[in-house]
Amino acid sequence: MNEPHVIRIMCPNLGCQRVLAVPDHARGKLVRCRSCGTNIRIPVMRDPATPRNLSKPDHDADAA
Repeated sequence: MNEPHVIRIMCPNLGCQRVLAVPDHARGKLVRCRSCGTNIRIPVMRDPATPRNLSKPDHDADAA
């Protein structure tokens, strides 16, 4: 039996911080926390080949 993939994400509302379980197909969509009503955008899946710390280089760091 194939279980649907579930994403677990914490509500960003500091007064709530409930852990939400949303279906995998909700990636990139806006969902509402059932506890506090905060709208949360579910992140899209990033490319696993791209490192997380990849960012624009600091031009100030090159001058040092």
